[in-house]
Amino acid sequence: MKRAYFAWLLFFACHASAQTGDILGAHDLSTTASPVRGTMSSACLYCHAPHSGASKALWNQTLSTQNYTQLYSSDTAQNTAVQPARDDRSALCLSCHDGTVAPGQMIAYGPTTLSQPMSSGLIQRLEATHPFSLKLPLKDASNLAESLTVAGTTTDTTQSVKLINGNVECSSCHNPHNQSIDKKSPNFLVRDNLNSALCLSCHTATPRTVNTLDNPLTRWTTSVHATSAAAVNPVAGLGGYSTVAEVGCSSCHSMHNAGGAAGLLRNPSPVVANIDSTSQSCIACHNGSNALLQPVPNVFGEFEKKGHPYANGNNPHTATEAVILNQNRHATCVDCHNGHAAQPVTAFGLPPAIRNSQIGVDGVSAVDGTTTLRPAVNQYENCLRCHGTSTGKGTPTIDYGPLPRRAVAPPDPLNILPDFALTARSNHPVMRDRSSPLPQPSLLPSMLSLDGITPSRPMGVRILCTDCHNSDDNREFGGIGPNGPHGSKFNHILERRYEINTATAPGGDLLNSYPNPDLSVNGPYALCGKCHDLTVVLSPASSFPLHGKHVSDIGASCSVCHSAHGVMGASGGITGERLVNFDINVVAQNGANPISYSQATKTCTLVCHGKTH
Repeated sequence: MKRAYFAWLLFFACHASAQTGDILGAHDLSTTASPVRGTMSSACLYCHAPHSGASKALWNQTLSTQNYTQLYSSDTAQNTAVQPARDDRSALCLSCHDGTVAPGQMIAYGPTTLSQPMSSGLIQRLEATHPFSLKLPLKDASNLAESLTVAGTTTDTTQSVKLINGNVECSSCHNPHNQSIDKKSPNFLVRDNLNSALCLSCHTATPRTVNTLDNPLTRWTTSVHATSAAAVNPVAGLGGYSTVAEVGCSSCHSMHNAGGAAGLLRNPSPVVANIDSTSQSCIACHNGSNALLQPVPNVFGEFEKKGHPYANGNNPHTATEAVILNQNRHATCVDCHNGHAAQPVTAFGLPPAIRNSQIGVDGVSAVDGTTTLRPAVNQYENCLRCHGTSTGKGTPTIDYGPLPRRAVAPPDPLNILPDFALTARSNHPVMRDRSSPLPQPSLLPSMLSLDGITPSRPMGVRILCTDCHNSDDNREFGGIGPNGPHGSKFNHILERRYEINTATAPGGDLLNSYPNPDLSVNGPYALCGKCHDLTVVLSPASSFPLHGKHVSDIGASCSVCHSAHGVMGASGGITGERLVNFDINVVAQNGANPISYSQATKTCTLVCHGKTH
């Protein structure tokens, strides 16, 4: 009796559909509304048979027998996808959409000839598709609405997004009978997804911690990707929405056939060589393309210079990896940026605070180098994920230029913490305020812009890591490129030219020397000249009257005598003031006497450029 009633209901529904403008859209294989058309005249009969269909929904399309060997998984997923039952709700959808059974293979009426094969819309990879048909009962997760597991309901105010028999199924998000409920995204959605409303029916931005994992979406509602009015170019293929904010989650995530399976990342096809999966999804908008009608700076163009090393197949980023990147030297976009939290940089705040573009990233405390900070408060804390106590750091001098080898150095010379510590003898004021008791006659009142002339940010008591390590064309200091240490044409991802002398042997003649000093922004001392008046440095009346002689006559670079970061403490006769810490690749001992320097007498004991001091 119920089946008979449904048959009549089906008949009238099909008739009503034809009278109301064919809301079935592409699912109506009987009209030109669908790019794939058959020979049957009734739209409903392609999927439903009034008397002879399969048990669920009087189904008329031949069901798929596909065994899905790969289902969605990630290192943060709490719920496990299982093989869809052959006749459950989602299996009905898969009978056309997994690509193994052509549409129109009807149980009751036999196959019908189609105008063309269905070449799009196939769910080719379930491991790269939003998980459905999950193992019950559903498990709670920090980024899920609590009501899913507590009450079996979503937070959708329209009550259109629903669990099906307590599970996530295709029809939780899709209404197969109405293609255009969402007028701008006609993808059979059960409700409009403007500003990610459909996604946020199950995923929440409420701060939650479940199974020790914090909700990564906590700052989503104020993030640039949730609020940006930047206009999306239709060629980007992100649907009909107009702005980044309207597109929302779909800017970076794809619900079906995602290029980056774990995380459902919207990665390009083909993928970009030698770039990790988690950074691929950022490329579409941040590579200077026309994906946005107001293009953002070309970050990926900076990596083509001397850029931070991407992850590869041997050391990929994972969402659950430790904050301190031991034996895992890589720099993915998400190591330094949180796409769910980052805000636009409309103004440059004072150091040492984290910049808006890095809000919500992880960090490491400078106090001990091991305490993790989630999130980081100061910019340098994020840098310490790799440049602090982490093990397995490399020294790729071919890519980044020569490294000095300091007379006073920690056991791990790539650990910058000892040089910046409170106990350090002297250092640049990155992790503590500038408080040197010695006069600073060369210090400029303001940092100079990239032209080396125009004053920029006033000199304060702190500086940022990015005041030295920055894109060579960054906009903070007068360029047109992106800010931050993405890449630079100068060695060690430095914003300006900073030469490091080499020698024939320690104590021998200097190679690559720079006599007759060029003190301009194009000269070998340009980076130091950003904050220091070089004419004062080279003046006989400076704090060290022989500066001029060393530079003009010998061509010594600043790095021969000075450590750019700091001096961890007095050792071996080097008192450590004024950042004096000789590069022992360049200088040598004077006989049995250790290399030494005394600030009090301004004297040194060493051999350099073939001369004994």
